[in-house]
Amino acid sequence: MTTEDFHFIRDLLVAEAGIELEPGKGYLVESRLLPVAQRAGLPSLEALIDHLRQEGKNGLNREVVHAMTINETSFFRDRHPFEALRHAVLPELIRRRAAVSQLNIWSAACSTGQEPYTVAMLLREYFPELNRWKVRLVASDLCHEVLAKAREGRYTQLEINRGLPPALLAKYFQPDQGEWLIKEEIRRRIEFQPFNLTKEWPPMPPWDLVLLRNVLIYFSQGARQRVLQRACQRLHPDGYLFLGTAENPLLLEPALERVTLGKCSCYRPRRNPAAPVPPPVSPSTSF
Repeated sequence: MTTEDFHFIRDLLVAEAGIELEPGKGYLVESRLLPVAQRAGLPSLEALIDHLRQEGKNGLNREVVHAMTINETSFFRDRHPFEALRHAVLPELIRRRAAVSQLNIWSAACSTGQEPYTVAMLLREYFPELNRWKVRLVASDLCHEVLAKAREGRYTQLEINRGLPPALLAKYFQPDQGEWLIKEEIRRRIEFQPFNLTKEWPPMPPWDLVLLRNVLIYFSQGARQRVLQRACQRLHPDGYLFLGTAENPLLLEPALERVTLGKCSCYRPRRNPAAPVPPPVSPSTSF
């Protein structure tokens, strides 16, 4: 593809989704967008790009963005964050929220759903007292197609083999037509919603826990900073933010401080230790 065409796609991705395409990734653009051109009945990648230039914003823009989005995920991905959730973060949040019996949790780039389902299984397996609480577990993603898969909760044997303990497979999944379907008791705990992190954010509840893992590394620096600022503003003063191991927000968002929990690091808002922690509230919200 030409340099001009590559720059057009690069600029489109930054504008639509904050994704920064590195130089030399023309081969990736070709491999991922040729199927988009074929589905649209266009003879080549060049024809697809010409169509995008002439038509402006249209349905193909969204298809291009989705095709270029990386949806890598797995159950209990990287393991250590979920050990920290089980042994430190969730017990602490449960103690702090005992008076209101309420938790708000957001998996902010859930892809095909393994992350929020992992959290839901942790809550069900190790914290039975939460069955009497109001627990809101929201999972969002930019791509409507992967959200549809997440809502269905259907996984191949290969996807199951990537991180899911056999005991949890036996307890929370059922075989269905050669694949595995997560049981309704877990699926109904999660609200799946489409959401573009780089666009305007709607009103939200104060989050006790935000999982924003392995997402910022694909964004431009400006998009990373905006997303971190918004996440920090919407995090409860004693809440937790989990990022990917390669993501360091401290240079971009000084309002956060690092917390080390075993072999895992996460983040929380800086505050005066003597300041009282306000109770969680539930404002009217469209999210």
